[in-house]
Amino acid sequence: MARIIWIIIAIVLAVWLVGLITDIAGGFIHLLLILVVALIIYNLVTGRRAP
Repeated sequence: MARIIWIIIAIVLAVWLVGLITDIAGGFIHLLLILVVALIIYNLVTGRRAP
């Protein structure tokens, strides 16, 4: 599951960078960055735990 989240993070971050460079979607593109940060925090909180 964690691997899938990191793949989603990479894809959303790449889309955000493309949107930032090409100036597509205005301020909406920054919501993708917020989504990436939220996913990273989620992954860190629910990451592997010691038995």
